[in-house]
Amino acid sequence: MDKSDITLERMRTFVRVAERASLSAVARELGIGQSTVTRHLRELEEAVGVPLLSRTTRRVTMTDEGSRYYADSIQILRLVEQAGDEARSTRGAPAGTIRISCTAAFGVLQASRLIFAFQDRYPEIAVDLRLTDERVDLVEEGVDIALRLGPLTDSTMKLRALGQSRRLLAAAPAYLAARGTPAIPQDLSGHEGIRMSNIAGSDTLVLEGLDGKRHLVPFGGRFRVDHGLAAREALVAGRGIAPTHHWLVDDLLASGRLVAILPDYALPPVPLSMLIVPERAAIARVRLLVDFLAEQIGRIPGIERSQPER
Repeated sequence: MDKSDITLERMRTFVRVAERASLSAVARELGIGQSTVTRHLRELEEAVGVPLLSRTTRRVTMTDEGSRYYADSIQILRLVEQAGDEARSTRGAPAGTIRISCTAAFGVLQASRLIFAFQDRYPEIAVDLRLTDERVDLVEEGVDIALRLGPLTDSTMKLRALGQSRRLLAAAPAYLAARGTPAIPQDLSGHEGIRMSNIAGSDTLVLEGLDGKRHLVPFGGRFRVDHGLAAREALVAGRGIAPTHHWLVDDLLASGRLVAILPDYALPPVPLSMLIVPERAAIARVRLLVDFLAEQIGRIPGIERSQPER
């Protein structure tokens, strides 16, 4: 086997195995057998002439030569993909697949609609939307873009601030009829709270009045959940009061199935951001979606769009 046997297919397989550290995971991702993944790696290593991966029964790691080869492979594959994008752009039809990771409830209720509109504009672009509230490794999962609510710490990704998500306190009319409507923040301590178990500090609410004064109120309850759509259902079912994003309950407020509580007191907004894998940012179709989402995000209820980047 010689250097002519270094194919893009084998290189892509190696890159994904290096990123995921699992042959079986890559086989599932690519829709091929694990034996095929193993063969791709063996043939590539024979063509290169050095071992690229160290495989044990428990894990797969890159050798020193593999680490250098991985970095070069990333650049080569990116250039190949960009060349394909440029060639397709000459006929005015961006194409290919974009992989997006998105906060689950936000993706179901809001982001998916924007993606539908994007695909209507660019019908040859496929979108793989992955919904999770976990902070996944974008490179390891093969993701191009992530939409995230809350503070972010990953400094290796290209960050684009999209805006702030406004929040409010809400409850069902039936719950308030049975338990009474809070008139001041301190009244919340006597009510059932619907809390998010995956958000730190959910046992205390921070409310700011019209006079700028902050109120810290203990917030308890018998129902805790780790998914926004389940919290939405609990609100409709009259299980208590919850701090919630406008975009999560806007339709329920409009229909009267929920009502706002303590409207003169504001909850701190939550930042909405887009993370972009740096190696994918220059790809034409990814660039198109990034710009489209930044432009359209203000259509989502309760999202105050950030100032455009200069």
